Parts: sequence; structure tokens; C-alpha cells
Amino acid sequence: MKVGIIGTGSMGSIMISAFIDSLAVAPSKLYITNRTLDKAKQLQKEFPNIHVMESPQEVVQNTDTIFLCVKPLQMYPLLQELVSELSNNQMIISITSPISVEQLEKVVQCKVARAIPSITNRALAGSSLLTFGKRCNKEDQKKLTDLMEHISTPLQIKENVTRVSSDIASCGPAFFSFLIRNFIESAVQETEISKEEATLLATEMIIGLGKLLEKGVFTLPTLQKRVHVPGGVTGEGLKVLEAELGDIFNHLFQQTHAKFREDKEKVYKQYGE
Repeated sequence: MKVGIIGTGSMGSIMISAFIDSLAVAPSKLYITNRTLDKAKQLQKEFPNIHVMESPQEVVQNTDTIFLCVKPLQMYPLLQELVSELSNNQMIISITSPISVEQLEKVVQCKVARAIPSITNRALAGSSLLTFGKRCNKEDQKKLTDLMEHISTPLQIKENVTRVSSDIASCGPAFFSFLIRNFIESAVQETEISKEEATLLATEMIIGLGKLLEKGVFTLPTLQKRVHVPGGVTGEGLKVLEAELGDIFNHLFQQTHAKFREDKEKVYKQYGE
């Protein structure tokens, strides 16, 4: 399989590194490009056998599976550039949530899918969210699923839960990093612990929590119940969270979905909808 990556920004570069580290794709089978070509050439310094192409068209001409790692409003102009280059047996894969596979299929005649990655994929962990167009047969679906399985746990999702699934899997690391940072900073402000010590303890706690859940030792409810001893310190802390957390996560999902609807409206105009 020859894989193309068009767009080597944050997620594009993460996918390139993860594919190589996981041995999913050999560097010599990767063809990449970026609007600012120097960014792609920086990756070539790290992985010398990668092919840096001068244009998206050259990437398409040399590959059969092409990831489009560009912003939503850049997708339609890019597809217009590529439509005459794409053949029916090629597959393009968008990583952006506001654009549906149905919209992509209206522009190009090749196979179409969407694979929304997460920053956790850089550690060959976390989920990736897959949606397939009508032209993808079972073999095509297996091909992409197997590829993404090297760097993630692929989950096939429906269009109506795309945003919330992405909020949890892709945005979640940023949301919980924010919470953990505040957790650490409050510990430093309220006690004599150093930031370095608090950061180490919090980091190890999160890693350990993940392993407990991964191994199925506890579920989230049973873990909380096990740590929460009646009349103990944990219970007092949980009382604060219950009192002050309120509807914060409801508001979070409301806000992300409002932005999602705004982005989709802009996209609809491009696709004549």
C-alpha cells in the first residue's frame, strides 16, 4: 500500500510519525506534501526515505490511499484540484468532522471515507473514528480499518454522533489536560508541594488510572467506589466536585456543537447545499 498525506500540520504529522513507528507503513511508501513545503521537508529530515512531493496532484499520482489532512474550508478547493487526477480504485480519506462522506462523494468519483484521529494515536493508543462512503466495499473497509488499527482502536460511527464522538476521542485529551493542569496548579497554590512533584504525581496517577481501565480491573463507577471510603478524605473532595462542577460538561458539549453547526453551514455553501 502506498499512502499519501496531503497536509503535514499537527494531525498530519502525528499520523505520519505513528504510521512509521507502528510499522504500518514503511517510510518509502509514504508520499507527503504541504502548502508550506518546508514543513514536509522537516519531516523528511526525521524520516529520510519519505517522498516529499511538490503538489497534491503528485501525491495522488503516486498513491492509492490518500489522507486529506486540511482544514474544513480548504477541503472543497483541494478536491477541485484533485478530481481529474483521482481514479475509481483510489480512496481519499478526510480527517475533518464537519464534512460528511456524502458531500465528498458529490465532488469525486473515487472511494471515500473519513477517519478522525486523536493526538493519543501518536502513542499508538486511543481511538480513531471511521465512516465509509457508499463506494467502499468490505475489502476497502477492512483495508482502512487494519491500517488505523496499527495506531489506534478504530470505531465505525454514524454521522449523527460524529461531533460528540470527536469531542470525546479527539478533543478530550485537551479538555482533560486543562483540568489536570488546574488540579496541579491548585495543589501548588494551596500546599507546600512543588510543581515538579505535583506534576509527576498527577502524571503517574493518570497513567495508572488508564491501565486500570484498560485491563478491566475496575470500571469508572467501581473505581470511584473503591477509592471513596465513607467518612474519608476522598469523600470530602467529591462533595466539592459535586457541588461546583454543575452542568459544566453539558455546557461544553453545547458549545462544541454550536461551533460545529457554524462550520457545517460554511461547508454547505461550498458544496451548494
